[in-house]
Amino acid sequence: MGNKFTGIKKFLGNKNTVTFFCIILGVLVLYFGYNFRVDKATDPVRIPYAKKTLEKKTKITPDVIGYTQVPRSLITTSKTILTNEQSIINKYVSYSSPIPQNSYFYNSVVMEEEEMPDYAFTNMADGYTVYSLKVNMKETYANKILPNTYIDLYALAVDPSTGQTMFARLIESIRVKAVKDDKGNALLENGVNNGTPAAMLFEVSSIKDNDLFTLLKLAEYTEGVKLQPVPRNAAYTAAAGQTQVDSDRIRQLIYDNAILE
Repeated sequence: MGNKFTGIKKFLGNKNTVTFFCIILGVLVLYFGYNFRVDKATDPVRIPYAKKTLEKKTKITPDVIGYTQVPRSLITTSKTILTNEQSIINKYVSYSSPIPQNSYFYNSVVMEEEEMPDYAFTNMADGYTVYSLKVNMKETYANKILPNTYIDLYALAVDPSTGQTMFARLIESIRVKAVKDDKGNALLENGVNNGTPAAMLFEVSSIKDNDLFTLLKLAEYTEGVKLQPVPRNAAYTAAAGQTQVDSDRIRQLIYDNAILE
């Protein structure tokens, strides 16, 4: 028995034997590793495609989406292909390019409704219009004021009759419709968020008894008046109150001192 163990020990201790087993192990690793990569690359993945040509600004509905199987390697190579229909359905075709028939959906040509350049002017209620407030990076807190959130509009105003400076909330609970750069592109937290903000758009009442649009426009022509957006928290948006004037004194100052040439 001892001779057998001695023989095995000598056999395993032989350099040629060790080299042989190392070569065999290396070949097996290469073989199974290669097959694993091939299987993974050729593993079919189900992805959506356009069943017909979708023109620019078209809303993408389930009936225009088909599905096909492609090798997983295609998805790995082209990381811009959208593979989940939830990232496509009820989104919009980019305003810059249509989606051809039988084409896959790419993230560069599928946009949220809020990213469309004319979003602020669609689906407005009767008696409402869009007011555009000029802003910069500082006034938007470095692009942190986002569409569909409710904020307050404060006013820094100087009373020309007394020289008194006032700072108060002019408009309470106003909804941000969109934030745009100087080219009209929408700036979003999860979209184009590296541009420089130039305008903040609000949908406001233009009804005679609650004409916020005229008030805000007149503020632009009132010397010594500067509007300032002030962000609030998520709870403020979730429990948004009525959009209304909160400072009658500044409102009257604007109406009394606006200079229309």
